Amino acid sequence: RPGKLGARGVPEERREAMADIVGGQTLRDWWDYLAAERGGRTFLVFQDRTGAVTEYTYAAFDAEINRTANLFLSLGVQAGERVAVQMHSCPEFMLCLFGLAKIGAIAVPMNEQYKAAEASFALERTGATCAVVEAEFAGLYAEIALAEERLPRGLLVARAPRGREDWPKAARTLADRGGAVACFDAARAGQSPVLGAARPLTGDDPVEIIFTSGTTADPKGGVLTHGNLLYSGWYGCWETALTERDRLLTTMPACHSNFQLAALTPVLVAGATLVIVEKYSASRFWRQVSDHRATVAQCVAMMLRTLLVQPERDGERDHGLREMLYFLPVTDEEKAAFEERFSVRLLNTYGSTESVGWVLTDPPVGPRRWPSVGRPGLGYEVRIAEEGRELPAGEVGEIQVKGVRGRSIMAGYWNDEAATAAAFTGDGWLRTGDKGYRDADGWFFFVDRKANMIKRAGENISASEVENVLEGHPAVAEAAVIGVADPVRDMAVKAFVQLEPGAAATPAEIEAFCAEHLAAFKVPSLVEIVEDFPRTCSMKIEKKLLR
Repeated sequence: RPGKLGARGVPEERREAMADIVGGQTLRDWWDYLAAERGGRTFLVFQDRTGAVTEYTYAAFDAEINRTANLFLSLGVQAGERVAVQMHSCPEFMLCLFGLAKIGAIAVPMNEQYKAAEASFALERTGATCAVVEAEFAGLYAEIALAEERLPRGLLVARAPRGREDWPKAARTLADRGGAVACFDAARAGQSPVLGAARPLTGDDPVEIIFTSGTTADPKGGVLTHGNLLYSGWYGCWETALTERDRLLTTMPACHSNFQLAALTPVLVAGATLVIVEKYSASRFWRQVSDHRATVAQCVAMMLRTLLVQPERDGERDHGLREMLYFLPVTDEEKAAFEERFSVRLLNTYGSTESVGWVLTDPPVGPRRWPSVGRPGLGYEVRIAEEGRELPAGEVGEIQVKGVRGRSIMAGYWNDEAATAAAFTGDGWLRTGDKGYRDADGWFFFVDRKANMIKRAGENISASEVENVLEGHPAVAEAAVIGVADPVRDMAVKAFVQLEPGAAATPAEIEAFCAEHLAAFKVPSLVEIVEDFPRTCSMKIEKKLLR
């Protein structure tokens, strides 16, 4: 049964060392091993949005992690403190994640599209004492620090000019008022490459808090431990048959579990090479796959569809990819066209931040059964159930997952015991809210997403969150948001809006209002003004009729 989260972020009834593949190891232990045993091997190849390429060996990157950890120590960051990190996919993001982990502090990855309200909510919920952000986000965080007196340990600006004259105005104002604002890169460079303090750590200690949209207006912060991240690495190695000879290429956002738990950690456990392309480009993707000699790559529906509409060119099939990691199906026709044109197969999967690994997966070898999302992976149990009763083959119900909290399942939601308890059944199964079924041979099939969840180009969007913003518009009386089919991005966000009596507003004005308060991927691309809504007998809006 789900229990109360202890000081280390795991259920109090499971504080003893786990007898599993992780054991008591931490990310600090694993980086010590990598630096000693894999030090000369290439860990990271980073291609930024200008095309410039930077490479790091395992030993060199570990030294930079230590410099980062020492910088946080110099700021007084204590074990258990939370530090917000908002960056695009880049080495600096990983330096913060692992640097904080080495000293027992907790990273709070912030979506790179967050606006003020979303960032402020995450800072308030976690009590983050410091933020490390790219220059383009520095003004946003400085304004929050000034208006709400947050971030007492200061603001570090990464990947930016070193002179304060180049900082955003709000950042200069914050510094003028005595706030701690500094250049992250310069401050890190002045630190020692040897870790300055080895604080006590266990595999049960939290590493990060990843916010997921969930099905309610307020996002929930999933707590992932050292054990979670290391487990995801071993699981990913099994799932993709990854070895030290592989080169895994990703364009996924670093703040996402898709990047961290399906790409980064498997590479670390295998001692392989991670290739990060900061900005996805459909016209350049296959040349990058070839140029970087990638053997495994990540893909989502939006990428698959935009790649298919590119003009065909010579050499598209001349690459070394043996596997394309994928998440949920596209149409049979799209899959067949993609695999034929680019001579690569899709490895279909299903999972979430809460489940840590992609718990349903095509096996690394043997037959597959498209459009099935696979079978339960090693270390997981999966069932289809409703109201506590497991359903037989062929019946649609909720997909539920059994694992070990703090290892193969998240530890819980940060500072939210009610949401944590609601996430599990009485007998310990993780409730996904998603609908699916299994066939007689044990292959699982995804049917529908959890209520009020919209998936747009790989991003999870809470319809309730968007509805709350819409109803903040002075002309809007009530709103309902649904996902509708989109030929490129999987789903589009559509808003139905009822105006206040006598009020006037155009769809364009409502979209602009949303853009001021929401990340771009959450802003409705379709707005329809209606006179009334179809309703249930209890007067709730009946969304299935809107669809």
